[in-house]
Amino acid sequence: MVKLTITKNDAGQRVDKFITKAYPELPASAMYKALRRKDIKLNRRRCEGSDRLSEGDVLELYISDDLLGTAAAREQYRYEFLRAGTALDIVYEDEHLLVINKPQGLIVHPDSTYQTDTLISRIQRYLYEKGEYQPENEQSFVPALVNRIDRNTSGLVMAAKTAAALRILNDKLKSREIEKSYLCIVHGRVKKHSETLVGYLEKHEAQNRVYIEQKPNARTKTIKTRYRLIATRPELSLLEVELLTGRTHQIRAHLASIGHPLLGDGKYGTNRQNKGKGFSRQALCSYKLVFAFTEDAGELQYLNGMELRVRSVDFAQQFLAQPDCTVVSSIS
Repeated sequence: MVKLTITKNDAGQRVDKFITKAYPELPASAMYKALRRKDIKLNRRRCEGSDRLSEGDVLELYISDDLLGTAAAREQYRYEFLRAGTALDIVYEDEHLLVINKPQGLIVHPDSTYQTDTLISRIQRYLYEKGEYQPENEQSFVPALVNRIDRNTSGLVMAAKTAAALRILNDKLKSREIEKSYLCIVHGRVKKHSETLVGYLEKHEAQNRVYIEQKPNARTKTIKTRYRLIATRPELSLLEVELLTGRTHQIRAHLASIGHPLLGDGKYGTNRQNKGKGFSRQALCSYKLVFAFTEDAGELQYLNGMELRVRSVDFAQQFLAQPDCTVVSSIS
């Protein structure tokens, strides 16, 4: 039997999510079987996987050590981040929050093909080496990303240092109280100087891409994308884009659906269009975050009204410096 006392960083989680993090080698089927058989108890009572944990709760697991895995394996899993790189462009940091300017080409989380050098692994290593993250003192919490951007998108990514900060920032992101703005270069000249686009996005996991429909159906989700024209060059436009919803590949797919794919994007544009333009990756940067809370943010209320931005977006500066560039409006 294993007895675990829930700490501040563990509180607020579902029982099943906590156990999965604390014992990553435990098969999910075995965990849910133990829950059904009352072999997992919360404060000496039967519990469900969906029950929420509070600080000071006691969780008892009557599960064999063979299923829970070895302590050595858990330690190796916890310290996997030490294999990551160390380069980080830190835009802002305090005791709760870290904001990084992620470079193009760096994946944010491990996936089935890429496990070691990711943005979150670099952040965990950085905090460990600063002494702010000690895996041996944590049962389930690890510093985590609040938002994500694609591998070939550069720009601002938030990471929470505490479980409380993670919960608050996730809630604010969902309620649209954190505004995210992007800069991008698209093919063609947009017809309007500003517009709010509405579409219906359908995600195809197997293809790792999305499709934009003009009418909703049972498989689509509504998306809203607002753009403002900054400058033009022959056959190209520099845009500032604000996400009013946040869906997979939203900017890339939505702009492509109106005939303006991103420069350098071979998935939603074409290699023929991009050839000779000098961009091997998509010209897209998440350059600005604004904390615009409409409801109390607890211990993070001090962030309200703060604006963070990337110091310099290279492709935008290069675009504006060209002699054939016509400036329409300034970057906000």
